[in-house]
Amino acid sequence: MTATTFGANFSDGYALGVIGAVLPILDTTMGLSGVWSGLLGASALIGLFLGSILLGRVADRVGRQRLYLYNFVLITLASALQLWAHDPAVLFALRVVIGFGLGADYAVGPTLLAEFSPQRLRGLLLGSLTVLWTVGYVVASVIGPLLPATDQAAHLLLASGSLPALLVLLLRTGIPESPSWLASQGRYAEAADIRRRYLKQDVAVTASPVTPAQTEPAPRYRELFAPGQATRTWFGIIFYSAQVLPYFAIYTFTAQILGSLSIGDSDVQNIVIDVALLCGGVIGLWPMQRMGRRPFTVHSFLILALALGSMAALNGAGSWALMIPFVIYTFVMAGASNITQVYPAELFPTALRASGIGLLNGTSRIASALGTFLLPVSLDSFGVGWTMGWMTLVLLGGWAVSLAWAPETRDTLTADEWHH
Repeated sequence: MTATTFGANFSDGYALGVIGAVLPILDTTMGLSGVWSGLLGASALIGLFLGSILLGRVADRVGRQRLYLYNFVLITLASALQLWAHDPAVLFALRVVIGFGLGADYAVGPTLLAEFSPQRLRGLLLGSLTVLWTVGYVVASVIGPLLPATDQAAHLLLASGSLPALLVLLLRTGIPESPSWLASQGRYAEAADIRRRYLKQDVAVTASPVTPAQTEPAPRYRELFAPGQATRTWFGIIFYSAQVLPYFAIYTFTAQILGSLSIGDSDVQNIVIDVALLCGGVIGLWPMQRMGRRPFTVHSFLILALALGSMAALNGAGSWALMIPFVIYTFVMAGASNITQVYPAELFPTALRASGIGLLNGTSRIASALGTFLLPVSLDSFGVGWTMGWMTLVLLGGWAVSLAWAPETRDTLTADEWHH
Protein backbone atom coordinates (compact mmCIF):
# COMPACT_ATOMS: atom_id res chain seq x y z
CA MET A 1 0.00 0.00 0.00
CA THR A 2 2.81 2.39 0.89
CA ALA A 3 4.78 1.59 -2.27
CA THR A 4 1.87 2.02 -4.66
CA THR A 5 0.73 5.25 -3.01
CA PHE A 6 4.30 6.58 -3.06
CA GLY A 7 4.58 5.58 -6.72
CA ALA A 8 1.35 7.39 -7.50
CA ASN A 9 2.64 10.60 -5.93
CA PHE A 10 5.87 10.33 -7.94
CA SER A 11 3.72 9.88 -11.04
CA ASP A 12 1.54 12.83 -10.00
CA GLY A 13 4.53 15.12 -9.47
CA TYR A 14 6.05 14.04 -12.77
CA ALA A 15 2.82 14.63 -14.69
CA LEU A 16 2.41 18.11 -13.20
CA GLY A 17 6.13 18.92 -13.49
CA VAL A 18 6.49 18.21 -17.20
CA ILE A 19 4.12 20.99 -18.21
CA GLY A 20 6.37 23.55 -16.55
CA ALA A 21 9.38 22.01 -18.32
CA VAL A 22 7.82 22.12 -21.80
CA LEU A 23 5.80 25.35 -21.67
CA PRO A 24 8.74 27.54 -22.75
CA ILE A 25 9.14 25.26 -25.82
CA LEU A 26 5.41 25.06 -26.58
CA ASP A 27 5.11 28.84 -26.33
CA THR A 28 7.30 28.99 -29.44
CA THR A 29 6.48 25.81 -31.37
CA MET A 30 2.71 26.06 -30.89
CA GLY A 31 2.57 29.85 -30.91
CA LEU A 32 0.78 30.02 -27.55
CA SER A 33 -0.77 33.26 -26.38
CA GLY A 34 -0.47 34.29 -22.75
CA VAL A 35 -4.01 32.99 -22.16
CA TRP A 36 -3.26 29.55 -23.62
CA SER A 37 0.00 29.36 -21.70
CA GLY A 38 -1.86 30.07 -18.46
CA LEU A 39 -4.65 27.62 -19.33
CA LEU A 40 -2.21 24.80 -20.08
CA GLY A 41 -0.33 25.50 -16.87
CA ALA A 42 -3.60 25.33 -14.91
CA SER A 43 -5.23 22.50 -16.92
CA ALA A 44 -4.33 19.55 -14.69
CA LEU A 45 -5.25 21.61 -11.63
CA ILE A 46 -8.74 22.19 -13.05
CA GLY A 47 -9.13 18.44 -13.52
CA LEU A 48 -7.80 17.85 -10.01
CA PHE A 49 -10.54 20.05 -8.61
CA LEU A 50 -13.28 18.11 -10.41
CA GLY A 51 -11.83 14.67 -9.68
CA SER A 52 -11.20 15.36 -5.99
CA ILE A 53 -14.63 16.84 -5.32
CA LEU A 54 -16.66 14.26 -7.24
CA LEU A 55 -14.71 11.05 -6.69
CA GLY A 56 -13.81 11.62 -3.03
CA ARG A 57 -17.52 11.43 -2.25
CA VAL A 58 -17.87 8.30 -4.42
CA ALA A 59 -15.06 6.63 -2.44
CA ASP A 60 -16.96 7.12 0.82
CA ARG A 61 -20.08 5.57 -0.70
CA VAL A 62 -18.74 2.61 -2.72
CA GLY A 63 -15.30 2.03 -1.21
CA ARG A 64 -11.70 3.05 -1.89
CA GLN A 65 -10.22 0.08 -3.75
CA ARG A 66 -11.91 0.36 -7.16
CA LEU A 67 -11.17 4.05 -7.60
CA TYR A 68 -7.62 3.42 -6.39
CA LEU A 69 -7.13 1.10 -9.37
CA TYR A 70 -9.26 2.54 -12.18
CA ASN A 71 -8.11 6.15 -11.87
CA PHE A 72 -4.67 5.11 -13.10
CA VAL A 73 -6.18 3.51 -16.19
CA LEU A 74 -7.43 6.99 -17.09
CA ILE A 75 -4.14 8.70 -16.23
CA THR A 76 -2.05 6.21 -18.23
CA LEU A 77 -4.16 6.49 -21.40
CA ALA A 78 -4.53 10.28 -21.34
CA SER A 79 -0.80 10.74 -20.65
CA ALA A 80 0.15 8.60 -23.65
CA LEU A 81 -2.24 10.46 -25.96
CA GLN A 82 -0.39 13.73 -25.31
CA LEU A 83 2.19 12.53 -27.84
CA TRP A 84 -0.24 13.40 -30.65
CA ALA A 85 -1.80 16.51 -29.08
CA HIS A 86 -0.46 19.30 -31.30
CA ASP A 87 -3.46 21.57 -30.88
CA PRO A 88 -3.57 23.58 -27.61
CA ALA A 89 -7.28 22.81 -27.10
CA VAL A 90 -6.68 19.05 -27.42
CA LEU A 91 -3.67 19.19 -25.09
CA PHE A 92 -5.70 21.22 -22.61
CA ALA A 93 -8.51 18.63 -22.67
CA LEU A 94 -6.13 15.70 -22.15
CA ARG A 95 -4.44 17.39 -19.22
CA VAL A 96 -7.80 18.13 -17.63
CA VAL A 97 -8.54 14.37 -17.92
CA ILE A 98 -5.16 13.55 -16.36
CA GLY A 99 -5.94 15.96 -13.55
CA PHE A 100 -9.36 14.34 -13.07
CA GLY A 101 -7.69 10.97 -12.51
CA LEU A 102 -5.08 12.52 -10.24
CA GLY A 103 -7.87 14.17 -8.27
CA ALA A 104 -9.31 10.75 -7.45
CA ASP A 105 -5.90 9.61 -6.27
CA TYR A 106 -5.39 12.72 -4.16
CA ALA A 107 -8.61 11.79 -2.34
CA VAL A 108 -8.30 7.99 -2.22
CA GLY A 109 -4.53 7.45 -1.91
CA PRO A 110 -3.94 9.27 1.41
CA THR A 111 -7.26 7.89 2.69
CA LEU A 112 -6.25 4.27 2.12
CA LEU A 113 -2.72 4.81 3.43
CA ALA A 114 -4.05 6.50 6.58
CA GLU A 115 -6.48 3.64 7.19
CA PHE A 116 -3.80 0.97 6.78
CA SER A 117 -0.98 2.75 8.66
CA PRO A 118 -0.27 2.27 12.39
CA GLN A 119 -0.62 5.51 14.33
CA ARG A 120 3.09 5.84 15.12
CA LEU A 121 3.97 5.82 11.40
CA ARG A 122 0.95 7.58 9.96
CA GLY A 123 2.37 11.11 9.93
CA LEU A 124 5.72 9.99 8.55
CA LEU A 125 4.19 7.94 5.74
CA LEU A 126 1.59 10.52 4.77
CA GLY A 127 4.13 13.33 4.89
CA SER A 128 6.49 11.32 2.70
CA LEU A 129 3.88 11.38 -0.08
CA THR A 130 4.80 15.00 -0.73
CA VAL A 131 8.50 14.08 -0.80
CA LEU A 132 7.80 11.52 -3.54
CA TRP A 133 5.68 14.10 -5.37
CA THR A 134 8.65 16.48 -5.20
CA VAL A 135 11.01 13.79 -6.52
CA GLY A 136 8.70 13.25 -9.51
CA TYR A 137 8.47 16.99 -10.10
CA VAL A 138 12.25 17.45 -9.90
CA VAL A 139 12.91 14.52 -12.25
CA ALA A 140 10.64 16.14 -14.83
CA SER A 141 12.33 19.52 -14.41
CA VAL A 142 15.80 17.95 -14.73
CA ILE A 143 14.95 15.96 -17.86
CA GLY A 144 13.28 18.93 -19.58
CA PRO A 145 16.40 21.09 -20.15
CA LEU A 146 18.36 18.05 -21.38
CA LEU A 147 16.05 17.56 -24.37
CA PRO A 148 16.31 19.54 -27.60
CA ALA A 149 13.97 22.52 -27.75
CA THR A 150 11.73 20.95 -30.40
CA ASP A 151 8.02 20.29 -30.56
CA GLN A 152 8.60 16.54 -30.90
CA ALA A 153 10.82 16.40 -27.80
CA ALA A 154 8.27 18.41 -25.79
CA HIS A 155 5.46 16.00 -26.70
CA LEU A 156 7.66 12.97 -25.97
CA LEU A 157 8.32 14.36 -22.50
CA LEU A 158 4.61 14.95 -21.92
CA ALA A 159 3.74 11.41 -23.04
CA SER A 160 6.53 9.89 -20.92
CA GLY A 161 4.28 10.42 -17.90
CA SER A 162 2.39 7.32 -19.02
CA LEU A 163 5.36 5.08 -18.07
CA PRO A 164 5.37 5.60 -14.27
CA ALA A 165 1.56 5.68 -14.39
CA LEU A 166 1.48 2.27 -16.09
CA LEU A 167 3.85 0.81 -13.50
CA VAL A 168 1.65 2.07 -10.67
CA LEU A 169 -1.42 0.61 -12.38
CA LEU A 170 0.18 -2.84 -12.63
CA LEU A 171 1.39 -2.80 -9.02
CA ARG A 172 -2.03 -1.80 -7.70
CA THR A 173 -3.71 -4.92 -9.04
CA GLY A 174 -4.88 -6.95 -6.05
CA ILE A 175 -4.76 -4.16 -3.43
CA PRO A 176 -7.48 -4.91 -0.82
CA GLU A 177 -10.30 -2.68 0.37
CA SER A 178 -9.83 -0.53 3.48
CA PRO A 179 -10.81 -2.55 6.58
CA SER A 180 -11.82 0.68 8.34
CA TRP A 181 -14.27 1.51 5.55
CA LEU A 182 -15.64 -2.05 5.55
CA ALA A 183 -16.20 -1.85 9.31
CA SER A 184 -17.98 1.49 8.92
CA GLN A 185 -20.38 -0.30 6.54
CA GLY A 186 -21.06 -3.09 9.02
CA ARG A 187 -18.95 -5.59 7.04
CA TYR A 188 -16.98 -6.70 10.09
CA ALA A 189 -16.08 -10.19 8.92
CA GLU A 190 -14.55 -8.90 5.66
CA ALA A 191 -12.62 -6.25 7.56
CA ALA A 192 -11.29 -8.81 10.03
CA ASP A 193 -10.26 -11.13 7.19
CA ILE A 194 -8.23 -8.37 5.51
CA ARG A 195 -6.53 -7.54 8.79
CA ARG A 196 -5.59 -11.18 9.34
CA ARG A 197 -4.41 -11.80 5.76
CA TYR A 198 -2.53 -8.58 5.06
CA LEU A 199 -1.69 -6.99 8.42
CA LYS A 200 -1.23 -10.17 10.49
CA GLN A 201 -3.68 -8.85 13.08
CA ASP A 202 -5.86 -11.43 14.82
CA VAL A 203 -9.10 -9.46 15.18
CA ALA A 204 -12.08 -11.10 16.83
CA VAL A 205 -15.44 -10.27 15.23
CA THR A 206 -17.60 -9.42 18.22
CA ALA A 207 -20.41 -7.60 16.44
CA SER A 208 -23.45 -9.48 15.25
CA PRO A 209 -23.85 -9.90 11.50
CA VAL A 210 -25.23 -6.81 9.83
CA THR A 211 -27.18 -6.88 6.60
CA PRO A 212 -26.93 -4.03 4.10
CA ALA A 213 -30.43 -2.94 5.01
CA GLN A 214 -29.40 -2.56 8.67
CA THR A 215 -26.32 -0.42 8.07
CA GLU A 216 -26.48 3.29 8.67
CA PRO A 217 -26.84 5.40 5.52
CA ALA A 218 -23.69 7.05 4.24
CA PRO A 219 -23.18 10.47 5.83
CA ARG A 220 -24.41 13.38 3.75
CA TYR A 221 -21.89 15.74 2.23
CA ARG A 222 -23.27 18.58 4.32
CA GLU A 223 -22.05 16.81 7.47
CA LEU A 224 -18.59 18.12 6.61
CA PHE A 225 -19.99 21.47 7.75
CA ALA A 226 -22.03 20.22 10.71
CA PRO A 227 -21.36 21.56 14.22
CA GLY A 228 -18.23 19.95 15.64
CA GLN A 229 -16.76 19.34 12.18
CA ALA A 230 -17.26 22.64 10.35
CA THR A 231 -14.29 24.49 11.89
CA ARG A 232 -11.92 21.67 10.95
CA THR A 233 -13.28 21.60 7.42
CA TRP A 234 -12.97 25.35 6.91
CA PHE A 235 -9.50 25.35 8.43
CA GLY A 236 -8.46 22.59 6.04
CA ILE A 237 -9.84 24.43 3.01
CA ILE A 238 -8.17 27.74 3.83
CA PHE A 239 -4.80 26.45 5.06
CA TYR A 240 -4.39 24.10 2.10
CA SER A 241 -5.43 26.73 -0.47
CA ALA A 242 -3.20 29.42 1.01
CA GLN A 243 -0.18 27.14 0.87
CA VAL A 244 -0.56 25.74 -2.63
CA LEU A 245 -1.66 28.91 -4.46
CA PRO A 246 1.85 30.39 -4.56
CA TYR A 247 3.50 26.93 -4.68
CA PHE A 248 1.97 25.74 -7.95
CA ALA A 249 2.13 29.16 -9.55
CA ILE A 250 5.80 29.69 -8.77
CA TYR A 251 7.01 26.22 -9.75
CA THR A 252 4.98 26.04 -12.94
CA PHE A 253 6.67 29.23 -14.11
CA THR A 254 10.06 28.89 -12.38
CA ALA A 255 11.93 29.47 -15.64
CA GLN A 256 10.14 32.77 -16.22
CA ILE A 257 10.70 33.92 -12.63
CA LEU A 258 14.38 33.02 -12.62
CA GLY A 259 14.74 34.60 -16.04
CA SER A 260 13.44 37.87 -14.64
CA LEU A 261 16.11 37.70 -11.91
CA SER A 262 18.78 37.66 -14.67
CA ILE A 263 21.39 35.82 -12.62
CA GLY A 264 22.92 34.49 -15.79
CA ASP A 265 23.49 30.76 -15.46
CA SER A 266 20.15 28.95 -15.73
CA ASP A 267 21.76 25.57 -15.04
CA VAL A 268 23.05 26.79 -11.67
CA GLN A 269 19.62 28.26 -10.89
CA ASN A 270 17.85 24.98 -11.63
CA ILE A 271 20.31 22.89 -9.63
CA VAL A 272 20.02 25.15 -6.59
CA ILE A 273 16.20 25.11 -6.73
CA ASP A 274 15.99 21.34 -7.24
CA VAL A 275 18.39 20.63 -4.36
CA ALA A 276 16.42 22.98 -2.10
CA LEU A 277 13.16 21.23 -3.03
CA LEU A 278 14.50 17.74 -2.33
CA CYS A 279 16.39 18.61 0.86
CA GLY A 280 13.51 20.67 2.23
CA GLY A 281 11.02 17.88 1.61
CA VAL A 282 13.11 15.23 3.35
CA ILE A 283 14.31 17.39 6.25
CA GLY A 284 10.81 18.79 6.79
CA LEU A 285 9.50 15.37 7.85
CA TRP A 286 11.38 15.56 11.14
CA PRO A 287 9.99 18.82 12.62
CA MET A 288 6.48 17.87 11.49
CA GLN A 289 6.72 14.69 13.59
CA ARG A 290 8.50 16.28 16.55
CA MET A 291 6.72 19.64 16.77
CA GLY A 292 3.21 18.45 16.06
CA ARG A 293 0.86 19.49 13.29
CA ARG A 294 -0.31 22.84 14.67
CA PRO A 295 3.02 24.55 15.56
CA PHE A 296 4.63 23.21 12.39
CA THR A 297 1.88 24.73 10.24
CA VAL A 298 1.79 28.08 12.04
CA HIS A 299 5.57 28.58 12.02
CA SER A 300 6.09 27.45 8.43
CA PHE A 301 3.45 29.89 7.13
CA LEU A 302 5.23 32.75 8.89
CA ILE A 303 8.66 31.82 7.49
CA LEU A 304 7.24 31.46 3.97
CA ALA A 305 5.57 34.87 4.19
CA LEU A 306 8.80 36.47 5.38
CA ALA A 307 10.74 34.90 2.49
CA LEU A 308 8.39 36.09 -0.25
CA GLY A 309 7.95 39.41 1.54
CA SER A 310 11.72 39.85 1.42
CA MET A 311 11.64 39.34 -2.35
CA ALA A 312 8.97 42.01 -2.64
CA ALA A 313 10.94 44.42 -0.43
CA LEU A 314 14.24 43.77 -2.23
CA ASN A 315 12.76 44.35 -5.68
CA GLY A 316 15.35 46.30 -7.64
CA ALA A 317 18.25 44.98 -5.57
CA GLY A 318 20.91 42.69 -7.02
CA SER A 319 19.78 39.42 -8.53
CA TRP A 320 21.48 37.30 -5.88
CA ALA A 321 19.81 39.35 -3.15
CA LEU A 322 16.49 38.19 -4.62
CA MET A 323 17.71 34.63 -5.17
CA ILE A 324 18.58 34.03 -1.50
CA PRO A 325 15.02 34.48 -0.09
CA PHE A 326 13.69 32.56 -3.10
CA VAL A 327 15.86 29.56 -2.19
CA ILE A 328 14.79 29.87 1.47
CA TYR A 329 11.16 29.91 0.36
CA THR A 330 11.75 26.84 -1.82
CA PHE A 331 13.43 24.89 0.99
CA VAL A 332 10.77 25.71 3.61
CA MET A 333 7.86 25.27 1.21
CA ALA A 334 9.06 21.77 0.25
CA GLY A 335 9.05 20.78 3.94
CA ALA A 336 5.84 22.62 4.78
CA SER A 337 4.01 20.90 1.91
CA ASN A 338 4.37 17.58 3.73
CA ILE A 339 1.59 18.63 6.09
CA THR A 340 -0.89 18.91 3.21
CA GLN A 341 -0.95 15.11 2.98
CA VAL A 342 -1.16 14.58 6.75
CA TYR A 343 -3.66 17.12 8.09
CA PRO A 344 -6.54 16.28 5.69
CA ALA A 345 -6.46 12.58 6.58
CA GLU A 346 -6.54 13.40 10.30
CA LEU A 347 -9.23 16.08 10.23
CA PHE A 348 -12.11 13.75 9.27
CA PRO A 349 -13.67 10.51 10.62
CA THR A 350 -13.62 7.36 8.48
CA ALA A 351 -17.13 7.80 7.07
CA LEU A 352 -16.27 11.31 5.79
CA ARG A 353 -12.53 10.95 5.19
CA ALA A 354 -12.40 10.52 1.41
CA SER A 355 -15.08 13.19 0.95
CA GLY A 356 -13.19 15.59 3.22
CA ILE A 357 -9.81 14.95 1.62
CA GLY A 358 -11.40 15.29 -1.81
CA LEU A 359 -13.04 18.58 -0.82
CA LEU A 360 -9.77 20.01 0.53
CA ASN A 361 -7.80 18.91 -2.52
CA GLY A 362 -10.49 20.16 -4.88
CA THR A 363 -10.88 23.60 -3.35
CA SER A 364 -7.12 24.01 -3.03
CA ARG A 365 -6.82 23.35 -6.75
CA ILE A 366 -9.14 26.25 -7.46
CA ALA A 367 -6.58 28.41 -5.69
CA SER A 368 -3.72 26.65 -7.50
CA ALA A 369 -5.33 27.12 -10.91
CA LEU A 370 -6.09 30.76 -10.13
CA GLY A 371 -2.51 31.45 -9.06
CA THR A 372 -1.08 29.57 -12.04
CA PHE A 373 -3.27 31.53 -14.44
CA LEU A 374 -2.58 34.92 -12.84
CA LEU A 375 1.15 34.63 -12.21
CA PRO A 376 2.42 35.10 -15.81
CA VAL A 377 -0.01 38.00 -16.23
CA SER A 378 1.21 39.53 -12.97
CA LEU A 379 4.88 39.10 -13.92
CA ASP A 380 4.30 40.82 -17.26
CA SER A 381 2.24 43.64 -15.77
CA PHE A 382 3.84 44.30 -12.37
CA GLY A 383 7.19 42.48 -12.22
CA VAL A 384 8.65 40.13 -9.61
CA GLY A 385 8.40 42.50 -6.65
CA TRP A 386 4.66 43.22 -6.70
CA THR A 387 3.91 39.60 -7.69
CA MET A 388 5.72 38.32 -4.62
CA GLY A 389 3.96 40.99 -2.57
CA TRP A 390 0.41 39.78 -3.23
CA MET A 391 1.45 36.16 -2.74
CA THR A 392 2.91 37.15 0.63
CA LEU A 393 -0.54 38.40 1.65
CA VAL A 394 -2.00 35.00 0.73
CA LEU A 395 0.53 33.27 3.02
CA LEU A 396 -0.19 35.70 5.85
CA GLY A 397 -3.88 34.85 5.52
CA GLY A 398 -3.04 31.15 5.89
CA TRP A 399 -0.92 31.97 8.95
CA ALA A 400 -3.75 33.90 10.63
CA VAL A 401 -6.31 31.13 10.02
CA SER A 402 -3.89 28.47 11.27
CA LEU A 403 -3.18 30.50 14.39
CA ALA A 404 -6.91 30.73 15.11
CA TRP A 405 -8.21 27.31 14.07
CA ALA A 406 -5.45 24.73 13.55
CA PRO A 407 -6.07 21.66 15.77
CA GLU A 408 -3.38 19.29 17.01
CA THR A 409 -4.06 15.86 15.50
CA ARG A 410 -0.70 14.08 15.86
CA ASP A 411 -1.69 11.78 18.71
CA THR A 412 -5.40 11.44 18.05
CA LEU A 413 -7.48 8.81 16.30
CA THR A 414 -11.16 8.99 15.51
CA ALA A 415 -13.32 6.71 17.63
CA ASP A 416 -14.52 4.64 14.70
CA GLU A 417 -11.04 3.58 13.57
CA TRP A 418 -9.78 0.08 14.27
CA HIS A 419 -6.33 0.01 15.83
CA HIS A 420 -4.32 -2.10 18.25
